[in-house]
Amino acid sequence: MLSIVTPDEMRDIDATASRNTPANVFIERAGSAVAWAALRMLGGSYGRRVVVVAGPGNNGADGRVAARKLALKGVQVTVFSVADCPKVLPECDLVIDAAYGTGFHGLWQAPDPGSALVLAVDIPSGVDGLTGAAGSGVMQADHTVTFVALKPGLLFEPGAALAGSVEVVDIGLSADHVRVHLVQQSDVAEWWEPREADAHKWSTATQIIAGSPGMTGAAHLAASAAQRSGAGMVHLSVPGAVPSSGDHEYVQRPLGGGDWAREALASLDRFQSLVIGPGLGRSQGNVAAIRTVVSKSLVPTVIDGDGLFALAWSSEGPASVLKAREAPTVLTPHDGEFALLAGAKVGSDRIMEARLMAFELGVVVLLKGPATVVADPDGRVLVVTAGDERLATAGTGDVLSGIIGALLAQGLSAFEAAAAGAWIHGRAGRLGSRRGLIASDLLPLIPQVLDSLQ
Repeated sequence: MLSIVTPDEMRDIDATASRNTPANVFIERAGSAVAWAALRMLGGSYGRRVVVVAGPGNNGADGRVAARKLALKGVQVTVFSVADCPKVLPECDLVIDAAYGTGFHGLWQAPDPGSALVLAVDIPSGVDGLTGAAGSGVMQADHTVTFVALKPGLLFEPGAALAGSVEVVDIGLSADHVRVHLVQQSDVAEWWEPREADAHKWSTATQIIAGSPGMTGAAHLAASAAQRSGAGMVHLSVPGAVPSSGDHEYVQRPLGGGDWAREALASLDRFQSLVIGPGLGRSQGNVAAIRTVVSKSLVPTVIDGDGLFALAWSSEGPASVLKAREAPTVLTPHDGEFALLAGAKVGSDRIMEARLMAFELGVVVLLKGPATVVADPDGRVLVVTAGDERLATAGTGDVLSGIIGALLAQGLSAFEAAAAGAWIHGRAGRLGSRRGLIASDLLPLIPQVLDSLQ
């Protein structure tokens, strides 16, 4: 996993290190890393022209060191301070943006780099290092060299898009106590294990309670995704609906309409996980049944869609149901559902928002987005950036719920299952068509992603 540190944490890391080592040592290392990145982007040094925009702080110092080292390599270098920088930079091959770092607050109107490539130092100047927010004047970088660890502003939009490709450079500062990380393929491969040789279908069984009469699409997607993700047995129950015919291999187990909670709970102990909520509807009877099942379920449970609405529906809030649970729980809200649960819109610091909800409710919270945030009640956070805009279509969240349900059934912890599920879901999306991808297109792609983990 790659570490992620906030601007405040980075300041603490810098302050701790400077007690034993002069700051200029780290500045020299950072500037050297920037210079080497510049040379790679330039494809050499002969005849190349570089403009450095240097601010008053450490970022500017890093840029000036890079300028000195590039000049020693024969690059023609021009350095402008922020105060003296022209609105349009001289024609050059590369601009090094070393104006402001992660601690900058406010707006900055960057100069026009023309057709030159842009290399940002630590973060594109003007991007909020904590949230990724940025004004219209930020210079678009082709590549960003950041130090010690990733910064949240490099992962959340629009900062992620403005940063271009990102390279993390070790300059000798320690980030040992970081509790936020970016999930990589190697992490998912470590968590996920293929079936044992003596496994049978009930070893990894998942119950899905989803859908409503005439509205079974979400239920089908969740159940099929659970199967494709390794659940050996999947039972789908659509309360009040007659079993449907079609091309599917999960078991349809009818539930009566109205108060179906007791019936659902009767055989739940046969399963290793439960997924509840996608497309269930928001009738008073369904809300009451969902709350009962969730509060009394003794298996790891994923709650999505209308299940989240049911948690938020009571004046007592979701805690009145979730605090009674003994088994692990994963909530998978998008921003609107998060607002229902929290009673307020998601704030700009998405990591902290998810972390607070996880702590307050005692559950794993997966806050969906271009950068998905997975928070554990103990304060750990994982960020997943495996997906892209292809997943912004109806039904993909139902697929995600089914994936996580299957991973829970296979023995992953709730925290790992949620993060691994988000990564698998995102990677499957990237294997799909650039345009016209629909949720069901993800289903045959999931096994391809799982195969890549072995």
